[in-house]
Amino acid sequence: MEDKNSDSDSQTEERTAMVIYTVKAYTGTRLLAGTTSRIFIQLRGTEAESEEQNLNHFEGFWQGSEREFKMHCKVSLGELIAVKLFSKPFMGLLHNRWFCDKISINTPEGDKILFPCYCWLDCNEKLVLRPAKASFVFQDTNPIAQRQRMRQLEEQQNLFRWRVYAEGTPQVIDCDTALTLPPEVQFSFTKEIEFYSSAGKQLAALKLTGWADSKRSWESISQLKKILCGKQVKTIEYCQEHWDEDEFFGYQFLNGLNPMMIQLCSTLPENFPVTDDMVKGSLGGSSLEQEMEKGNIFLSDYKMLDELVGNVISGRQQYLTAPLVLLYCNPQGMMLPIAIQLRQKPTKDNPIFLPTDSKADWKLAKIFVRNAEFGVHEVDFHLLRTHLLAEVFTVATLRNLPSPHPLYKLLFPHMRYTLQINIMARNQLISKDGAISMYAGVGGESLEKLLKRATASLTYSALCLPDNISERGLETVPNYYYRDDGMKLWDIINKFVAAFLAHYYKHDTHVQKDMELQRWIREIFTNGFLGRDSSGIPSSVQTLKELIKFVTMVIFTASAQHAAVNSGQFDFGGWMPNYPTALRKPPPKEKSKTAEDTILETLPDVSTTVNGMAVLRLLSKDSADHYPLGNFPEHLYDEEVPCKLIEDFKKDLEKLSDLIEERNKKLELPYTYLNPKNVDNSVAI
Repeated sequence: MEDKNSDSDSQTEERTAMVIYTVKAYTGTRLLAGTTSRIFIQLRGTEAESEEQNLNHFEGFWQGSEREFKMHCKVSLGELIAVKLFSKPFMGLLHNRWFCDKISINTPEGDKILFPCYCWLDCNEKLVLRPAKASFVFQDTNPIAQRQRMRQLEEQQNLFRWRVYAEGTPQVIDCDTALTLPPEVQFSFTKEIEFYSSAGKQLAALKLTGWADSKRSWESISQLKKILCGKQVKTIEYCQEHWDEDEFFGYQFLNGLNPMMIQLCSTLPENFPVTDDMVKGSLGGSSLEQEMEKGNIFLSDYKMLDELVGNVISGRQQYLTAPLVLLYCNPQGMMLPIAIQLRQKPTKDNPIFLPTDSKADWKLAKIFVRNAEFGVHEVDFHLLRTHLLAEVFTVATLRNLPSPHPLYKLLFPHMRYTLQINIMARNQLISKDGAISMYAGVGGESLEKLLKRATASLTYSALCLPDNISERGLETVPNYYYRDDGMKLWDIINKFVAAFLAHYYKHDTHVQKDMELQRWIREIFTNGFLGRDSSGIPSSVQTLKELIKFVTMVIFTASAQHAAVNSGQFDFGGWMPNYPTALRKPPPKEKSKTAEDTILETLPDVSTTVNGMAVLRLLSKDSADHYPLGNFPEHLYDEEVPCKLIEDFKKDLEKLSDLIEERNKKLELPYTYLNPKNVDNSVAI
């Protein structure tokens, strides 16, 4: 008995002498996040590592659960460097994935340390989590931490590889289907089901109407109203009523789907021989030279489309034009078209159309411009400048910045779902049998050529809104809500980025010696902008000021700019004559030959119209699983300063939202796309 008591006392003393770590495991709230698999944990510190401990002997981790455990260690582990998570089948048979949000640990020394995860852990897999406190590579001095940092990057570079999509265009993720992506960057189950359900419902509804396969022309413009099923937003109704009016046509250059083409015109292009006699009626007796001097003449030039051959849809040739549009900002602040030339070379069979021409001539000329707008907007300003660039930023981040890096944490919310939505776009929209190739005049070979041209002309300044507005001479043009809201958003993002990065990069030498950062920006320059020095994109950064501007551009592109060119696709394109995806007749070679029947014969047929509308409707629809700018559901920080900066960022966005909503109450057609409430963190649709 004495021996047994002695052994018991010894065990008690030993247990009492042990140090205790309190572990709290958070299971995600997404569908199927819980698991019945056995989850093991091991803590690694600077002095020692704990033994593996089973966290759920008989009870699983349920969706949204928070479970607390005690870990007894013989000695203090020192400063915690990492947490290792393992998953094994329950009873060797039952296994399923676990989505772990985070692990929180209270140490014997009284510290509370957060280990962000936000990853799926599959059976017989291992995850290594690093503390939430951000660090640069030159600050991670512990040899174990250094090895883990290097190992993580090696694993990420194996998972996320570059692939040439088409010569002369940005490189993309090396994945054929979204199913081959690592689970943590795939759609959530909720978003995936909702996305495919919406697509199916929309197409089914169109099939039921019997119009989705019809090759007939529309009998009249008013017949189109029958296919606008469901609730209509104010913009679509406005388009129906005003689509052929000059004021609305001009308005869309400033606040429509593509507010990026229009620029101040101080000298007429040589290939656009507009004379004073042609436009004197539109200028109220003034001359072109006088109005140019006043800064009232503007130009939109679609030369990027020059000599591209239209697609063939349902066996019928479609036609593309490369128009030049001259616009006048009148004393009332309205932007009005005053001359349109539909092809680049001025010849006798390429007339300059004017508002004083016949109503049908002028209307058809504007329809050709709106079709050119579809091609340039969708391929250059939407696909290239938001989707493909966001993918470049995402892949470069995942390959070069480990999870402890401050910039990784800053960019994490702005990468959500981008890889999957882009893979789906390549497979289902712009592939040979995709929707764009089947129903758009700019599909097929012309799409690839246009994308190459757009890539070759893309510049850094075009992606930085303040520089872009200045280059296009649009600082003072009235009623330019995209500029007004966009500049405020740019400033808010820039303020947040500047404070965040300055907290970590104390001086320029930190920027220069951060090799992970330098490799990140080098890959963006090389793989995204194809090493073109003429683009102005930096291949390295030497100062904090340079870095702040670049990161602001990255976040603005993935959030605000995408919202501006994406969210209104169905609002402006749901009424087909305002945004025709294809045109079936070539541009007129002379005036006074156009009738209303000519316009109906030129516009897309019924099938092309309704299928094009289905795509635009799907791509404009928010999912339930989306996160407005500034709403960061993942807890990646446990430091006071970044947490405070995020709260300040949210407050600034809320103030801007209130200002925009107050302004919109006074507008006949509210501009809502850059209201922070309507801007997603990432390119996720």
